[in-house]
Amino acid sequence: MSIDIGGSGLKAMLLDPAGKPVSERQRVPTPAIPTPLAVLKGLDKLRAMLGSFDRVSVGFPGVIKRGVTYTAANLHPRWANFPLQAELEKRWKKPVRVCNDAAVQGYGSVRGHGVELTITLGTGMGSALFTDGRLCPGLELGHHPWKKQTYEDYVGRRGLDKYGVKKWNKLVKEVIEQTEKLFNWDHLYIGGGNTKKINFKPPENVSIVSNREGILGGVALWNLDK
Repeated sequence: MSIDIGGSGLKAMLLDPAGKPVSERQRVPTPAIPTPLAVLKGLDKLRAMLGSFDRVSVGFPGVIKRGVTYTAANLHPRWANFPLQAELEKRWKKPVRVCNDAAVQGYGSVRGHGVELTITLGTGMGSALFTDGRLCPGLELGHHPWKKQTYEDYVGRRGLDKYGVKKWNKLVKEVIEQTEKLFNWDHLYIGGGNTKKINFKPPENVSIVSNREGILGGVALWNLDK
């Protein structure tokens, strides 16, 4: 089972060992007060909607180290130092691996050539950097200072609501230009629920990817040891 924890929705799908879907994607709303316990109850609902599985991959919107969530700016403060991986293994009696959600999206999108950046535009702004298909862990570009605030303040949901679609699109273009100067990426992948608001044609080395990639990349978490 591959799970994507988001600020507005919890999604899950069953995948085969090659990362191909073997079920429909299921979704339940993220709890209004998304504490760890409330989100875990939501994940239990998703589990009940799907068939049997032998392992679990989880994409989580924050910094993850050894299965522990260190930050969750768009969920709840109680996620600080929460052992999500161990807790799910205890509840479900299955092996679990937890990774940053933008990194999982990247694993489902990148081609493994050169420097590739993934950003996700949803409740916040996720980010993951890859070099020849290898993840550079810990990147939280969304919270990095930019202009007078942070990237997330301008192109996350707050920015979309504050500035409107036209100005938000202009800001997304600026993010593309700024990150290219910063990382010299060869290709940029943009995912997340708000990509449907993008109304301009991106450059050739920029791809808009499906939200499904945030789930389909989950199988890669079990291939990292190979």
